[in-house]
Amino acid sequence: MAWYDEAIFYHIYPLGLTGAPAQNDYGEPVQRLNTLIPWIDHIKEIGCNALYIGPLFESVGHGYETTDYKKLDSRLGTNEDLVNFVKKCHEKGIKVVFDGVFNHTGRDFFAFQDIKKYRENSRYTGWYLNINFYGNNEYNDGFSYENWGGYNLLAKLNQRNPEVKDYICDIIRFWVSEFDIDGIRLDAADVLDFDYMKAMRSVANEVKPDFWLMGEVIHGDYTRWVNSGTLHAVTNYTLHKAFYSGHNDHNYFEIAHTVKRLYDMAGGNILGLRLYNFVDNHDVERIYTKLSNKAHMIPVHILLYTLPGVPSIYYGSEFGIEGRKERGSDASLRPALNLEDYKDAVQNNVITKVIASLGKVRQDVKALSYGGYRELSLTTKQYAFSRKLDNENVIIAVNNDDNEAWFSLPAEGVNEYLGVLSGERVKAENGTINVCIKANYGDIFLPLNSETKEYEPVQYEEVEKEIKKEEQKVKKEEVKLPDHVRPGVSYEEMTVEELQLTILDKMSKNGPVTDQMKRTVLDNVYHDSLVNWVKSFR
Repeated sequence: MAWYDEAIFYHIYPLGLTGAPAQNDYGEPVQRLNTLIPWIDHIKEIGCNALYIGPLFESVGHGYETTDYKKLDSRLGTNEDLVNFVKKCHEKGIKVVFDGVFNHTGRDFFAFQDIKKYRENSRYTGWYLNINFYGNNEYNDGFSYENWGGYNLLAKLNQRNPEVKDYICDIIRFWVSEFDIDGIRLDAADVLDFDYMKAMRSVANEVKPDFWLMGEVIHGDYTRWVNSGTLHAVTNYTLHKAFYSGHNDHNYFEIAHTVKRLYDMAGGNILGLRLYNFVDNHDVERIYTKLSNKAHMIPVHILLYTLPGVPSIYYGSEFGIEGRKERGSDASLRPALNLEDYKDAVQNNVITKVIASLGKVRQDVKALSYGGYRELSLTTKQYAFSRKLDNENVIIAVNNDDNEAWFSLPAEGVNEYLGVLSGERVKAENGTINVCIKANYGDIFLPLNSETKEYEPVQYEEVEKEIKKEEQKVKKEEVKLPDHVRPGVSYEEMTVEELQLTILDKMSKNGPVTDQMKRTVLDNVYHDSLVNWVKSFR
């Protein structure tokens, strides 16, 4: 077993969290990374024991157009600051994983600059794909090249070039020797060359025991990437999608079938396919924004922490903050936050409190990391399963209905169970436990024995209060009228919110606007789609 098998990740996008400028002027270092040191205690407090942070290294803008792999971004500070930050994480028992952007570089990277200067005579022409000195681009370089994602800002490396491969492998060695990191998350791993990844895996096996390589993979057969020769784990985008749509559509079949498909892909072995589970990250909209019913924040996180895979929390989502894409920009997904504004969140914010409780039980109960998975009960609105390790059988039940629901579940020879969140003790009768799960809630039932720990229950009344507060907030938002829209702007110039308000106003002029109609409008956060929608009214 390795540390990452019991990891609970916290994910930080540092340029955003620290409020760094959008563009790097390559000036004197500003030690913004040091402002994240207080977050280490917060990470620990909510039960996380690993940190994925990045991108970190010198770049032009958002961090994924690397200028220098060996230098902390000037907007964040110095290498000494980064050494100190990782050291403080380790002192708190928190493993640290960096973002590795090895598919492409920025245009200010030394090899690319050498090509610009010496053209055909540069010794680095083979470092990039499809350099064409008869072509050109929007930067008027006098040559063209293969990029990533259609952006010439991101020049694609030739990963089959031995010099490139050796350079990146040496960067991994440097990061370990200089910063003492515990792993790397490979950006855009689904388009990386497999021999390139095999070389990285060889270095990972060399530099540190249990050094972890996790890759960003969107879709496909995850076993292509996760195996003994390439990566230890990949991002579980398949389950990510099921998490929010399974709740919004009241369709737990989608989540359960996704889990079964992934479990079958793993050959029925939990460690046969390690997956990095998440409900949101720096590239997708916040889970609080995506959920139609905000009360589903509780069951969705119960599933995140109890289904097979390594759970991860994206900074700020433990507080229930909003975040939606605006005109294709990810800026609102990566906000600057002041931890002081949330200093009592574990005591006063029910979402934070539940996540902290889930973190504690996940660390304590090994069955949630290593136990086999078995589906026990499934309807569109109710879902129960067990995680069993040796003689420890943990039962999880969630309910996405607006009414309470009863479950009759096999107890596997255990006489009594403890509900972690409810504090309820449930006796088994004839090998079955009968449990009532409140509306839009869930619980984790641990077999009671002399070693079972006690947990501070989260009172359901707190959850109900939060739900009602959110309902009032939604109603207040929904009655806003287009007088908030800036006068004289075209539809194309409007923000997503302004377009939504305009559509609701136009709907109201055609007849009554139902709650479902309002939600349909508010759930649409795609600017071009909203522009077309508002133009469709006559």
